[in-house]
Amino acid sequence: MRSKSGQGGTKSTSRGGVRRAGNSFLGDTLANFKRWLLKFIRSPHVIAMNLLQPILFLFLFTEVFGGVVGGPMGRAIGGSIDYVTFLLPAIAIQVALMTGQGGGIGLVMDIEEWIFEKVMVSPMGTTAVFLGKTFSELVRIAIQIGIILGLGVLLGAEITTGFLGALGVIGIGVLFSLLFISLTTAVAMVTKDQEAMMSIMFPVMFPLLFLSSAFLPLNALPGWIQTFAMFNPVTYGVDAARAMVLGKDVMEVVNVTSFSGMWNTIIPALGVLLAFAVVLGGLAVFSIRRGTSTDVE
Repeated sequence: MRSKSGQGGTKSTSRGGVRRAGNSFLGDTLANFKRWLLKFIRSPHVIAMNLLQPILFLFLFTEVFGGVVGGPMGRAIGGSIDYVTFLLPAIAIQVALMTGQGGGIGLVMDIEEWIFEKVMVSPMGTTAVFLGKTFSELVRIAIQIGIILGLGVLLGAEITTGFLGALGVIGIGVLFSLLFISLTTAVAMVTKDQEAMMSIMFPVMFPLLFLSSAFLPLNALPGWIQTFAMFNPVTYGVDAARAMVLGKDVMEVVNVTSFSGMWNTIIPALGVLLAFAVVLGGLAVFSIRRGTSTDVE
């Protein structure tokens, strides 16, 4: 039920009998952004753990498989390329995936500690709460991807497009992470339990990574994996980041020739990621509103 107050144009809303004063949407978003950013800053071990696995993947895959698959892989994508250069965009996307997944864990912790309920019965809009939290996670993801790119360059990777290309990879990773921030938010609001959420998300993460173009060119993989990869958002995130690093068209799941060079990969991949982000973002906001309404009632 919604009501309006004529005093000073201030609006108030009632949800389940709880009256809400009208707040600035931007102010609500900024308040939640600051709260979550401070929470991350005070938990540096979380950032370290999110970086540990991608760094291990970068080291181990490069050392173990680099000498074996480097030559064939270079021929598969049409040119000579070091495996560390091929792998680096995939590791950047892995960071975005894992950190985005961690966002749901933080939300569950808030729910378990009754902090989330206190925020939601305050005069704050649901969308502003979600956006503030999301923006803080995107800042953290951008920093972590920047660290991974710097480490990759130290290991011998070459970003053909230079500093602007590195910024482009960070931007692609940030967009990609929105998918999993939204997905884990929705799962967190349904389960409201940290162990349950992790038991759902971890079995999802690794198949999506390995059944994509992340670690090997698709034309070197079985046909059923190539088919699955067409519907796998990880494929589009990795291909867009890899095209940005290599400065060339690398997409195999969709053959686009409307643009030139790497843009034949980047533009359609970004379109697919945006579509996923809109759908999953809407699902996340809906799940927050539905979960909050249920709790209030």
